Amino acid sequence: MEEYAREPCPYRIVDDCGGAFAMGSIGSGLFQGLKGFRNAPQGMRRRVMGGVSAIKYRSPAIAGNFAAWGGLFSIVDCTLVGLRRKEDPWNSIISGAITGGILSGRKGKATMAYSAIVGGLLLTIIEGVGILFTRFSAHQYSNVVPASNPQDAQVGLDEFTFGAASANM
Repeated sequence: MEEYAREPCPYRIVDDCGGAFAMGSIGSGLFQGLKGFRNAPQGMRRRVMGGVSAIKYRSPAIAGNFAAWGGLFSIVDCTLVGLRRKEDPWNSIISGAITGGILSGRKGKATMAYSAIVGGLLLTIIEGVGILFTRFSAHQYSNVVPASNPQDAQVGLDEFTFGAASANM
């Protein structure tokens, strides 16, 4: 359940910020390209240019917003790891709530509380789905107990040797 492949905490912030920027660039590039293509005047050339123009205009801002969210989330997550001295799903859930609250802090207390709740709920869903997938796929990686009775081991081999023997006949 723990992530051993992640960078240590100070370097994780830059890594997560860059990953969020890349995700925001790709996702917003696709979305804005389709939106610009759809809303452009008739003609294939105009539509393609409308898509490219929309990507140039909006994608950098959306990618920057993703990077800000990812960087702040990672800062809060690393702070919680330092304070709690353990890495578990609660750190991500609390980080999502705090990040949502901080990013909407300029809009007032009610919006800040609402955004914190939404951020915490989203991370709860994400962490819960991750835990469910881990539990459902855990049986694939369980150790196989070898047969203690040699005849039990032969039963499984008989199917293959019987098929091979009948093919030779």
